Amino acid sequence: MKVFAVAGSEEVATVYMADMDGKMIEFVEALQPPYRRDERWILMVSTLFGCPVKCQICDAGGQYQGKPSAEQILAQVDYMVGRWYPDRRVPASKFKIQFARMGEPALNMAVLEALEQLPRRFDAPGLMPSISTIAPHGTDAFFERLIDIKNRLYPGGRFQFQFSLHTTDPGLRRRLIPVRTWTFERMAAYADRFLRPGDRRITLNFALAAGSPVEPEVLLRHFDPQKFLIKITPVNPTCRAVQHGLVSYIDPHDPASGAELAGRLRAAGYEVIVSIGEVRENQIGSNCGQYVLRYLESRQAVQGGYTYAAEPVTA
Repeated sequence: MKVFAVAGSEEVATVYMADMDGKMIEFVEALQPPYRRDERWILMVSTLFGCPVKCQICDAGGQYQGKPSAEQILAQVDYMVGRWYPDRRVPASKFKIQFARMGEPALNMAVLEALEQLPRRFDAPGLMPSISTIAPHGTDAFFERLIDIKNRLYPGGRFQFQFSLHTTDPGLRRRLIPVRTWTFERMAAYADRFLRPGDRRITLNFALAAGSPVEPEVLLRHFDPQKFLIKITPVNPTCRAVQHGLVSYIDPHDPASGAELAGRLRAAGYEVIVSIGEVRENQIGSNCGQYVLRYLESRQAVQGGYTYAAEPVTA
C-alpha cells in the first residue's frame, strides 16, 4: 500500500488516499473535539474498492474494483496507528474502528477475518469495532458469523452495530438505496438473535434528507425501543447528493433543526441522538459517504463540502 495524498487537519480529521496494487482506496482518522486522541480516536477504513451499491447520498458508489483482503483492510489501520503509536499500544479509552469509509461491509467476508485479528494485532483496551450496513439481500452468511465474532471477541458493549435506514418509507428507501435489502421485519428478527445482555442497542441511522419521512408508528411496529436507538444525521454534502437533488433535513450549522423530530421519537420511547459533528469534516470530506478521490476527479462544486486541498505524499 502506498499513500499518495492526504487531506484535512490533524486537529479534526485526516483523509488518506492510497494505491493498493493499482486500486485506489481511502481511509480516515478523526477526533471528537474537545476530546484528545488518548481519550477518543476514530478510524474509518474501506471494505471495498469503491462500492457497487450506488446509494444516492454516497460518493463511494460506482467505480467498483473488487474486495480488499483482510490484510489490505488491516493495513489501513496499521498505517494510522503506526503514525501515532508505532508500538501498537493505543491508549485511547474509546478507540473506535468503523468499517464505513468506502463500501458496504457485508459484501466482503474479509471484514470478518479483520475483526478476528484486531484484538491480537493491537494492545488497545478501548477497542470498539463498528459495522454500519444497509443489510443487503443475500448476505446471511456474513451476519450469522458476525454474531459469533461479536459474542466471542467483543462482548459487554464493546461492539457497535448499525442499520442504515434513512427513511421509514420502503419505496423511498429503495430509491435511496438501489439494491435489494432486508425488510424491517428481517432486521428486527436478526436483532433478537444478535443482542445479548450487556450489548449496546442497535442503532437505526437516518442520514435524513428533506422530505424523507421518519414515522414513529412505523418504527414501533418493528423496532423495540429497548433494543434499538435512533441516530439522526445530516445528509453530507456529496457530489451524488447534489446530483439527486437531496437537501439535508438537519442543518449542520443549527443543532436545533432536528429538535421537533427528535421530540416525537423520544415521545415514542426511543433514545435519540442528533449527531452533527464538526462542520469542517464536510469541508475535509472525512464523513461517511464522502469520497475525496471522486471530487478531485470531477471538481464538481459542492456547497458546504470539499474545500480542503489534498496534499501529495512523496515519502
